Amino acid sequence: MLDFLAISWVDILDIVLVTLLIFLAFKWMRGSSAMNIFITVVSLYVFRVVASSLGMKMITTLIDMVFNLGLLALIVIFQPEVRRFLINFGKRYDHLRNGAFARLFQSSERRMNTMALTEICEACRDMSAEKVGALIVITRKNQLEDIVETGDVIDAKINRRLIRNLFFKNSPLHDGAIILTDDRVVAARCTLPITQREDIPPELGMRHKAAIGLTEQSDASVIVVSEETGGITLVSLGQWTRVGSISELRVMLDKTDNGQN
Repeated sequence: MLDFLAISWVDILDIVLVTLLIFLAFKWMRGSSAMNIFITVVSLYVFRVVASSLGMKMITTLIDMVFNLGLLALIVIFQPEVRRFLINFGKRYDHLRNGAFARLFQSSERRMNTMALTEICEACRDMSAEKVGALIVITRKNQLEDIVETGDVIDAKINRRLIRNLFFKNSPLHDGAIILTDDRVVAARCTLPITQREDIPPELGMRHKAAIGLTEQSDASVIVVSEETGGITLVSLGQWTRVGSISELRVMLDKTDNGQN
């Protein structure tokens, strides 16, 4: 009756690996709205293992049916978390892009010139002083075509006056984000995905949540200028950093543009 309690070294290794996977999953989903669902799924699976070990065939069969029918739903629910993990995993091993294997799939990394970065920072300085809300996306490797398609194509050289005019409250293009690639303003009035995380401080508004949502799903960096306070925040890889001055913003953009986080 208790034969199922006989444990070999393979079982121990299996338990350790499963425990490690569950720990990593908790770490990746911490603060996400999917956490409660994940806990329920893990608990249900543990119950299924116990029921199977005790020979409870009907319960085991019912739980298996739930897992089989709910697999696609779980993939949809956890899609942002899975995508964020894959992006972060790729960033962690980004140094491998110089290898022979990586060159087969290498995508060009975009870097802005000094003049473009200066224009961005000066525009942020002016909008911060005037408390003009702004959402500025700076692309790197990811193309963000799906985000560009939600807005209006601009394709103009980066200029502080252009950026300020796009976010002027009476401008028809002020609502949404602008996308910057190389030294060009690619599009304006773009819609960004909103993060589902529940650990966002209440003082961060919808612009910040949109910036966090995009950087969870791509390697882009986003500058947020608060309309309420005029404060500037730089968001990258789902993490936000409050900027104390324009010179600090410039240093942070230089580091981000060079692949440092």
